[in-house]
Amino acid sequence: MDHSRADHSSEWTVAEAKARLSEVIARAQRDGPQTVSKNGKRSVVIVSAEEWDRKSRRQGTLIEFLNASPLKGEPLELDRVDLPLRDLDL
Repeated sequence: MDHSRADHSSEWTVAEAKARLSEVIARAQRDGPQTVSKNGKRSVVIVSAEEWDRKSRRQGTLIEFLNASPLKGEPLELDRVDLPLRDLDL
């Protein structure tokens, strides 16, 4: 009996994903992200380790990010909240 899905969908229920975990993993590696729904709502996305590494890799430094901001050079307005100081026992 062939349990492979003919529709090549990337959407799975939890029950389907549990029953066919190897296939879900293979499709994530071959076809891209696989979505698993719980109680009819999207719950998680399974991606290959290669895709995860590529998407989560840091790009640039904080300084480069701040320098590229369209708000660079704009004045920064901060409101200070006056709260009473606490006594600390040291």
